[in-house]
Amino acid sequence: MIRATTTQTEATLAHHMQALGAGQLDELLSDYTEGSVLFSTFGRSHGLAEIRAFFETTLKTMPGMVAAFQMVRQDVEGETAYIVWKAEPYVLMGSDTFVVRDGKIMVQTVATYMPS
Repeated sequence: MIRATTTQTEATLAHHMQALGAGQLDELLSDYTEGSVLFSTFGRSHGLAEIRAFFETTLKTMPGMVAAFQMVRQDVEGETAYIVWKAEPYVLMGSDTFVVRDGKIMVQTVATYMPS
């Protein structure tokens, strides 16, 4: 059971990263639900409209960040995925935690260390 859940979480994370890398915002948002919550240093985004606004703002304010993205580490166990990444010079280190249920990201946390 845990292996099947881990496999589903890995597939959801892979889809999320592919959509983000391709700049496909609607495809990216298909990984979330109205009940999803994203926590970041900028605050809490709840539901599809607020999560869309978070990604639109992030992509607009740091247009080269996606191209500079490099995965440092990825771990998945059951419904939980954890990634460490960087996108220099925009983000020197970032980490995200995802809780995935039934192929949807229900909770995501984002922490970033950016140069001042």
